[in-house]
Amino acid sequence: MKYAAVFLFISLFGYALTAPVQNAAQEAQVLRFDSDVQPEGYRFLVETSDGKLHQEEGQLKDVGTDHEAIVVRGSYSYIGDDGQTYTVNYLADENGFQPEGAHLPRI
Repeated sequence: MKYAAVFLFISLFGYALTAPVQNAAQEAQVLRFDSDVQPEGYRFLVETSDGKLHQEEGQLKDVGTDHEAIVVRGSYSYIGDDGQTYTVNYLADENGFQPEGAHLPRI
């Protein structure tokens, strides 16, 4: 059941990334989409013509134990309204979502 939920999330997330924006001056085209879903992990990459790039991989950890969890690592980049490219690298695990980026405040 956990695997089905993860696969559904990935599928919907990928669809959301490629869905057209209604008020955009120009619709972005998907330049590259790679996906690999395995029983104990996944990875994907989406790149669009408007400068966005998102790549992510997730692996199950401690499979079959009471401490089973998914560890997700990834990054996404986009071009801001100021013309700069912003990149966020992240880790999501049992300790929560942990983003890092030059433009993000450090705690």
